[in-house]
Amino acid sequence: MTTSTRYDYDLFTIGAGSGGVRAARMSGSFGARVAVAESSDLGGTCVNLGCVPKKLFVYASSFSREFADARGFGWTVGEREHSWPQLLAAKNQEIERLNGIYARLLHNAGVDIIRGRARVVDPHTVEVDGQRFTAAHILVATGSWPRMPGIHGAEHAISSNEIFHLESLPRRITIVGGGYIGVEFAGIFHGLGRQVTQLYRGRMFLRGFDDDIRAALAGEMRRAGVDLRMNVNVNAIHKRDGDAGYRLALTDGSTHDTDLVMYATGRAPRSRGIGLEEAGVKLGEHGEILVDEHFRSSTPSILAIGDVLGRVTLTPVAIREGMAVANTLFNNAPTTVDYEYIPTGVFSQPPIGTVGYSEHDAHAHAARGRVDVYVSEFRPMKHTLSGREERTLMKLLVCRDSDRVLGAHMLGPDAPEIIQGVAIALKCGATKAQFDATIGLHPSAAEEFVTMRQPRGDVPPT
Repeated sequence: MTTSTRYDYDLFTIGAGSGGVRAARMSGSFGARVAVAESSDLGGTCVNLGCVPKKLFVYASSFSREFADARGFGWTVGEREHSWPQLLAAKNQEIERLNGIYARLLHNAGVDIIRGRARVVDPHTVEVDGQRFTAAHILVATGSWPRMPGIHGAEHAISSNEIFHLESLPRRITIVGGGYIGVEFAGIFHGLGRQVTQLYRGRMFLRGFDDDIRAALAGEMRRAGVDLRMNVNVNAIHKRDGDAGYRLALTDGSTHDTDLVMYATGRAPRSRGIGLEEAGVKLGEHGEILVDEHFRSSTPSILAIGDVLGRVTLTPVAIREGMAVANTLFNNAPTTVDYEYIPTGVFSQPPIGTVGYSEHDAHAHAARGRVDVYVSEFRPMKHTLSGREERTLMKLLVCRDSDRVLGAHMLGPDAPEIIQGVAIALKCGATKAQFDATIGLHPSAAEEFVTMRQPRGDVPPT
């Protein structure tokens, strides 16, 4: 490890989200003098305004389905009512517990926690609320922030940040946007008994996911009762007179009345206004920090990881990037991150699990060779008694020349849990023959991944 007494710290991290905390902790464990600045709660978006509270909300909303399904198994379920304030209180208690854990982890690693908004002064100096600190290396891990529309009445809308602190949940909710955040909250609100409309400007939501999975989820959401509308956007939001609602003017010429408008139209890197450009750090078109394979920016002493890079905006990726930075700087082990075959879960209802290439992208990866497509669609065993019409869809994409499995996708109960194990196989370069040679675990949905024998009709590369 190389350190210098010329500076107050060997590493100064801006942002105590998952990536920044991991980089700071590991660097401290390697003997580096480390500080981390944070203007909000420890844990960043994931812990406070993202993955963790959202998953708790998914659990809460799923009980309405469980209550309904229980009748088919002989249960009598009586009167039931959901308390949104009680859910918020329980969520807040858990988040506070996690905040405390993050503080202890940093403290135990010898990391100084500096509360306040940090700004880069020069390649080796950071200012936090008027106090200056010098560092051999500055790590920017400031994450991303929801994008909001530039339309009339935008001030009436909220983002996913505010939803975690709403005092009440109104009857009619409209979500604008078709990414995973919008899809997940559509399921959450619907499961909590609200009337949900989701608007997306494109032909089909969840851009970048496999087309069959996207279409299947859209069908299931509509079947469940979500008002899902494609090829439409909002031109303006008008506050209605005499009540708490809003009237949306839509791009198809129609209007739509609602009590709450939530935008989930993407997130932007939080890189502006913190002195980066003045310090010589080059930013991309959307504000993403441009870095090399070792996460160094155009100013070598300033590095960046996580959502502020605009690459793969997933918590485990930011954590892996933080580990790479710590190993490279302070463990004499230059480390990069492999972004291929990263598993992803969408906690929609039903959920999605996916790893590897979509059918569209698999053709390009296979050098325009043939890609065999294996698909299994079935009614989950549970629903043979529950009476629910929901279907599960599972899909494998295989390069015909090499027999390597290029992608695995699933829509259905426990999909994210199942795909994590499949991701290990794909990361190891598993072939379809090896999938076929694996004995299935019966009875389970997961066994379908090792029992698909007949490919779908030939689909030429496009």
